[in-house]
Amino acid sequence: MTRRIVFALFALALMPLLAATGARAQSDQQQIVDESVGVVHSFNNPGNYTDNVRRLVHRSRAILIVPNLVKAGFIFGAQGGQGVLLIHNRNGSWSYPAFYNLGAASFGLQIGIAVSKVVLIIMNDHALNLAITNAQLKLGAEAGLAIATLGAGAEGSVTTAGADIYALSNSKGLFGGVAIQGGAIGPNQDWNARYYGQPVTTEQIVYGRARLRQPGANALRRALGRL
Repeated sequence: MTRRIVFALFALALMPLLAATGARAQSDQQQIVDESVGVVHSFNNPGNYTDNVRRLVHRSRAILIVPNLVKAGFIFGAQGGQGVLLIHNRNGSWSYPAFYNLGAASFGLQIGIAVSKVVLIIMNDHALNLAITNAQLKLGAEAGLAIATLGAGAEGSVTTAGADIYALSNSKGLFGGVAIQGGAIGPNQDWNARYYGQPVTTEQIVYGRARLRQPGANALRRALGRL
C-alpha cells in the first residue's frame, strides 16, 4: 500500500514541474504541435503501427499525443512530457489541440534515460470527460479506466476488447517501453492561453466554444483526418 501511495504522489508531484514550463514562448507550443504531426505520420510507416491501430483512431473519441516523454531513473524512475489533446468530432473532423502534461513514476531495476513518443487513444465519452474535467487525472483502474498498453506492431493486443484508452509507445534508450498505469494527466492552461492568445479553457478549445484562430494547428488536424 505504501508503495502505491508513494507512486501516486510522485506522479502527481511531476505535474506542477511540467506546468512551470508554461513561461516559455509560443514557439515551444508550436514545436509540440509540429512534432505531433510527425507522430501521426508515423502511423503509416511499415513496421511501426498496424492497420488495426489506425482503425482504433477512426473509432476514437479523442487522442492525446506526447511527442517526447522523457524517462530517467536509477532504481526509482520518473517520466514526464507535454502533449496535445484533440477530440474526434462526429463528422470525422478533429478539434483544435489543447495542451496537456503527462507525468508518472516507476519502481524496479532501471538505469538510464529514454525518450518515448506516447499516444493515448481515448475510445469513449466516459474517458474523455474524465480527461477534460479533472485537473490531474490518475490513469488506471482507480479512476474507473481500463487501459490497454500496446507496443509498436502489437497486432494481437490491439484486439483487446472494452478498453477505455489504448496507449501506444515508441521508445529509444535503455527502457524497453513506457508504463502509464498510475501516471497522471492534466491540462496546461498557461500553454493554452499563450498558444491561442487569450485565456481559454480546455472545453472551449476542443468543443469549439470559443472563437479561435490558430493556423499552426491545421497541419495536425489534417494529418489526423487523413489516417
